[in-house]
Order: sequence, then structure tokens, then C-alpha cells
Amino acid sequence: MSGIVRAENVFFRALEMLMVALLTAMAVMVFGNVVLRWAFDSGIDVSEEMSRFCFVWLTFVGAVVVARENAHLGVDALVGRLGTRGRLVCMIACDLLIVFCCAVFFWGTWRQAAINASNFAPVTGISMIWVFGVGFFTSIGIGVMSVSRLVRALRGRVDERELADFAGTFENDEAGRIKLGID
Repeated sequence: MSGIVRAENVFFRALEMLMVALLTAMAVMVFGNVVLRWAFDSGIDVSEEMSRFCFVWLTFVGAVVVARENAHLGVDALVGRLGTRGRLVCMIACDLLIVFCCAVFFWGTWRQAAINASNFAPVTGISMIWVFGVGFFTSIGIGVMSVSRLVRALRGRVDERELADFAGTFENDEAGRIKLGID
């Protein structure tokens, strides 16, 4: 395994751990507030706000992790029926659209950054750039992965396994091994 692949695996493992930490923090804060309101007729205002911020980060960090695994919602009913060449064309078209959307998302986050940096959360006083700035991370993360796959596809370096993964045509044989559903 090359050093780049190993570093990529470590990076995405760290993102998964961050997601676990965010989900745990959300659960503890929300459950704690429910107990406090039910038993003591009180609550912690900071935990309400921070649980919302954790949810935003969890969603956007999760989008990057899911993009790496090709697990976003897709319509693979057509793509799964195409041959290798058709799948490759669809992959290239899809990645071009994703890169365009990531560029628009980055630009929108950039345009809102000054407003968000000067806007503060009502309870914690945190600059809202810390909440909505995650758009930079998400647009760059998904964009880099899509550009990388696009470059590989245009150079002819996409293997049949990756095309089958893109088309969602993995199947298991009798022994439980993954076989490719490519015609």
C-alpha cells in the first residue's frame, strides 16, 4: 500500500472518528437536557445550541465520507444496465456535474463568509463562520475526490471494479465473495 493511500485511509478514519464524537456529543447534550427538563424543570441553553452545531458538522463531514464510498443517493437503474463504455461516460458526466456543484457551493460559502464571521450565535457567542464554514471543507473534499476520479477516467485509469462500484452492481456469489456485475 502506497504512502498516499495509507495517509488517505488515516484521514478518512479520523473523519469517521470525528463523526462518532459529534454524534456522541449530540446524544449526551440532548439526553441531558431532556432529563434536566423532565426531572428539574431546567435545561442548559448552551447544549441546545451546540447540539445543533454538531448536527451541521456531522452532516457535512458525513457527506465527504459518503462521497468517498460512492454511497450518496443515485439512480443506478440505468447505469447498471450499461456496458463499460456507457458507465464510463456516465461517470465522467456525473463527476463534471459534481465538480460544478462543489464550485458553486464553495463560491456561495465564500460570499457568505464575511457575513457569517461577523454574526455570532446568541447563546455561546461563537462566530457563525465556525458553523457554516464547514461548507469550505465539504466542497473542497468532495470536489478533490471528483476531480481525481475525473482525471483518472479521462486518462483511462478507471478499472472495472470502480465502474461497477459507481453503477452499484456488486453482487455476492455463493461463497460470499463480491463479483462484478459487468456485461
